Amino acid sequence: MSRPAVALPPWLAHALRTQRGPVPWSAVGRGGLAAGPLLLGAVLAGRPSVGVVAAIAAMLAGINDRPGSRRAAVRRMGVPAVAGAAGLLVGTYGGENLGAVGLTLLLTLVGLLAGAVSAVGPVASGAATQLLVASAIGAGMPLPETGWQRALAFLGGAGWLLVLRLVLPGPGSFAGDFRFDGERVAVASVYDAIADLLDGAGTDRAAARRAALTATLDHAQDALAGPRLRRYATSSAERRLRTQYAAALPLAEAATALAWAGEAVPARAAEGPRRLASAVRANTATGPLPAPSRSAPALRALDDALLRAADAFDRAEGHEDLHTRRRPLPSLVRSVLGAGGREYGLRVALCFGAGVAVAQGLHHLHWYGQHTHWYWLPATAVFLVKPDLGPLVSRVLCRAAGTVLGALLFAGFAAVLPRPEGLVALVAVCGALIPVATRHFAAQTAVVTLLVLALVMVGGEPQASAGRIGETLLACAIVLVAGHLPMPGQRGGGVRARLGAAENAARAYVAHVLREADGEAGRGDGGVGRADGGASRSDGGIDGGGGGRGGGESRGALWGPRHAGSQVSPDPRVTRWTLRREAYRTLAEARAAIALAAAELPPLARHAEGTAEVAGALERLVDTTTACAVHLDDSGRLTTRYARQLTGAVDELALLRRAG
Repeated sequence: MSRPAVALPPWLAHALRTQRGPVPWSAVGRGGLAAGPLLLGAVLAGRPSVGVVAAIAAMLAGINDRPGSRRAAVRRMGVPAVAGAAGLLVGTYGGENLGAVGLTLLLTLVGLLAGAVSAVGPVASGAATQLLVASAIGAGMPLPETGWQRALAFLGGAGWLLVLRLVLPGPGSFAGDFRFDGERVAVASVYDAIADLLDGAGTDRAAARRAALTATLDHAQDALAGPRLRRYATSSAERRLRTQYAAALPLAEAATALAWAGEAVPARAAEGPRRLASAVRANTATGPLPAPSRSAPALRALDDALLRAADAFDRAEGHEDLHTRRRPLPSLVRSVLGAGGREYGLRVALCFGAGVAVAQGLHHLHWYGQHTHWYWLPATAVFLVKPDLGPLVSRVLCRAAGTVLGALLFAGFAAVLPRPEGLVALVAVCGALIPVATRHFAAQTAVVTLLVLALVMVGGEPQASAGRIGETLLACAIVLVAGHLPMPGQRGGGVRARLGAAENAARAYVAHVLREADGEAGRGDGGVGRADGGASRSDGGIDGGGGGRGGGESRGALWGPRHAGSQVSPDPRVTRWTLRREAYRTLAEARAAIALAAAELPPLARHAEGTAEVAGALERLVDTTTACAVHLDDSGRLTTRYARQLTGAVDELALLRRAG
């Protein structure tokens, strides 16, 4: 008789979890051509300190070198690089002109600002990280260059890797226009995810595959929406890819409705999306499609969407609308100044400021021995306080283990490698390993530790493995204590802010579909008015931040113009797809934040209790609304069954909000 498997606590299970997937060989090649050659060139030119700064910038850019389009990489890698250069300026001139107390206060304020800005999104969070790390390096790494020279070297190092990202081929580069290989792979993945969802309909895999479809749509949307010099796509290849992406949205809508129904669909239903995926990936025609199956509204919608997609593929006409809603400046400011931004800003300021203060105290007490670099402790605190990298205890365990491993490995390498050529080669190897090491925080930490220790030794400092281990453990202790201290306001503000954004997006989506139903009712027999009334009387649960305080609120509270009317399109379905994309995207972000919060130690995890249930209710509401929209397109009215399902989803959410 076998023993039951021992269930690990969430905080430990997360620390042991590793991302899986194929090796990103193109990113590995770019990493090998970035930091190492930059350092070698600087050493040969007699300016090793410039090479150290450029290699650090290339290393940080390599951490942000993720799969996707070239244009998306410009924002994902370029914006943090500019922030890092600004951080170097602040840290360098602050360290040169301020005393220990003044510098600590300055960097604490920088931490407050950077932490609050991180609430805006992933790119802003990456920029905030590099701002803080670079400011610590500028203040704590003595270099002969002036502040602006260091900033230029930093921009040059990150810019070199970005140039490699733009000019070197990637996966799928030879199937079509070389410039859009990342976009092509992303759009093809959407069609594959639609097929997977159809295969999983009626099984317990449907929910996970619907979430996977959301992730691929988000990725494709980001890949196609990268920065450009002109407002509209000017390349026929790009217009074709945008058309193919837009054609996937009604297919995704129909597949979601079929999965919501909970019944298996004919196996041939998934063949069409898979053939479209192959056509996108190979940049070829679609070829013959499977015979239609039109026995249900969602199947008819799927078949119609498949035929329209095939026609769009053949015509290859441009479609400029990516169904995104631009975030206005007031919305960004609210994210920074809201509960999530304030809470995280205070946490980062406390950890980073304490790290700077302790590091400077040890520096002035000559705890570091012969070398004068004190940036490691506050820079480590920055990575430890970042929730993007996992729950707090998981981050601390992985950072400590990775630093110890990396420092011990470097001590061995330093004893046998020739200098400087052996250390330069070690930097090149570590640069190539970073894209693979990012799958686990401990592995990433070990590689980064090896790389940075090699860099500072090339710059003329003695071997410092023991000191780095001690500083890392001090940073772990600081962040562990600060992470569990009470803060002003409600804990779990970041999670609740994302959940609130998901509620607002769901409300706008439901409102639009019900308005479509009203419009159809006005042109038909009026039956939908009775159906939609049941939903309108139960709207208290999705009234944004105030949902759940009462069940009988006015109809305007559910679908007032301030939420759903910000983007008007001649085609209501285009607006509907935009709102549906936003609803699912914000739900995915909320789910990710909730999962991280649930893997914290119990004193922190309890602050997010109940949020997973609310997110689940929101997902069911959005899925139900999608099914109603598909049925509405097919029949022109909502039947009593669909209206009852929608009312039940709204009531469930309202009940959870009142209980919370």
